[in-house]
Amino acid sequence: MKILQLMSCRGWSSDAYWAARVTCELERRGHEVTLGCRRGTERAVVDRARAEGASRVATFEFAGGLRPGADAADVRRLRVAVAAADVVHVHRGKEHWLAVVAARLAGGRPVVRTRHIAQAVRPHAANRWLYGRATALVVTVTEAIRGQYLAAGLLAAPRVVTLPGGADVEAYRPVPADPHVRRALGGEDGRPLVGVVAGLRVMKGHRVVIEAAARLAREGVRPRLVFVGRGAMEATLRQAVAQAGLEGQITFAGFVTDVPAVMAALDLALYVPLESDGMSRVVFEYLAAGRPLVAARVGVVPEVLVDGEHAALVPAGDAGALATTVAALLDDPARRARLGEAGRRLVVERLSGARLAAALETHYARLTAA
Repeated sequence: MKILQLMSCRGWSSDAYWAARVTCELERRGHEVTLGCRRGTERAVVDRARAEGASRVATFEFAGGLRPGADAADVRRLRVAVAAADVVHVHRGKEHWLAVVAARLAGGRPVVRTRHIAQAVRPHAANRWLYGRATALVVTVTEAIRGQYLAAGLLAAPRVVTLPGGADVEAYRPVPADPHVRRALGGEDGRPLVGVVAGLRVMKGHRVVIEAAARLAREGVRPRLVFVGRGAMEATLRQAVAQAGLEGQITFAGFVTDVPAVMAALDLALYVPLESDGMSRVVFEYLAAGRPLVAARVGVVPEVLVDGEHAALVPAGDAGALATTVAALLDDPARRARLGEAGRRLVVERLSGARLAAALETHYARLTAA
């Protein structure tokens, strides 16, 4: 098939990553996929998409807000691109509206929308038309997001499907830790290294990790911890670490380019946001890398992971439960190994990028046949 993927992201967000991953996986399956990105995002998005493996990239204005001149120019160019495609797959509202107009001008092509965020779509008249009449299929990254669409009555249940996961199981795979990477993260011989790979933002739960570490320290349990990522909360989090007396125990590693090598260095991975962050990409990467995982029961986590089988699950925002669970796992290497192996197996068998692309291929074929 010829597939047109469109995403207007300004930066390398979860939806940009998802679109790029899907593009690469569908190309591996023999399809001709063009990834349409926002003009001016060459460094932030296009280069990253090419690094993921996207070979055909086009750019459009995808201007913010309502911009009649730029939007009309995009529709003219999209009409040509859509006419050459069998199916169009969009990821944000801007390209969604432009694509459905272009598809109608091109004589009709099925338009698929992926919804990446846990924020309900308002059921006003325009959206009822957009989803009810102009969109062939909606793909959601969690079942909870699918439920939002159904509750709003925007389209019938068979036209909304949940496809979680999408990890690159080749890039993220169990490998021995690089001792140089481990030392750079604050790891020491004989002392476990616990890590959080996430932007330093309020909702990611770093404060809960600091409180849990302080509780463990009072009990004489002092693993090394590392926060991998950047964000507006860094100064506040550093202050919280100092106030808890944990400066020598928690490392701020900042932005890293080789995330698989970082994950391989961890003895235990944490995913502890306070609320759902949509696709939860890092969960599947941790699992693909064979890392034992402690995860908060938010978003996709309770939908796809079984507590004690694939990961250890804890209530979101509960520092006490997190501390207890981390201590138990640090004291049980065999259990950590079992969780890591089971998590890897789950992703390979059900939640990999290859599985995601195969599912999309089936839906695309059905839509184009209709």
